[in-house]
Amino acid sequence: MLVREWMNRNVVTVEAVASMSEVARLMKEKCVLMVPVTDSGRLVGVVTDRDMKRASASDASTLDVHELLYLLERIKIREIMSTNPVTVGPLETVEETAQLLLEKNISGAPVVEHGRVVGTISQRELFKVLISLTGVGRKGIQFAFLLDDQPGSIRDVTDIMRRFGGRMMSTLTTSDRAPLGKHYAYIRMHHVDESRLEPLKFELGRKSRLLYVIDQESGRREFFDETE
Repeated sequence: MLVREWMNRNVVTVEAVASMSEVARLMKEKCVLMVPVTDSGRLVGVVTDRDMKRASASDASTLDVHELLYLLERIKIREIMSTNPVTVGPLETVEETAQLLLEKNISGAPVVEHGRVVGTISQRELFKVLISLTGVGRKGIQFAFLLDDQPGSIRDVTDIMRRFGGRMMSTLTTSDRAPLGKHYAYIRMHHVDESRLEPLKFELGRKSRLLYVIDQESGRREFFDETE
């Protein structure tokens, strides 16, 4: 999945000559924590909620309200913004972007194409991707497995699930944190006949290592022994 498919296209930017008070009002009004800073339309930096707090914190305790407001009007964003900001391109993947934000310990980044800001992507958009991939927004039942890391291991459990009806909405796998030679698989199903759920769990447990079953429709959560 590409950044351009998930980025926020309603870009909120400020000019480098804007005052802190202007940007503070804009952040509050638009409910954003990161704003790209431009000069004649080209990106020159970013300012974050953290930058704003850091710039005013040292003086805030010694100033009264009027003095603080005066200070915020005089300080220009170019004086506190982060220059050479981390950016991503619209054709980069959301996975690469998530890894970059984590490595840089930042909450978001401008999306830049040919030197122009065409969007922003933040943790909020990445959460939307996660919700979309897992299908959790449509509830259903999630089955978690610890399977042998070999060809056909997922097919073995999905074949069983297909025999019991319902519809598989998402299948995610990872070998991270799994025992050697194993991987985790998470499968979400919708429209499973309630009367067939117990037989389905029995068959899955007989043919695979079933870790848990979470039924978001009913709120039932059943966890099985995860120890080797």
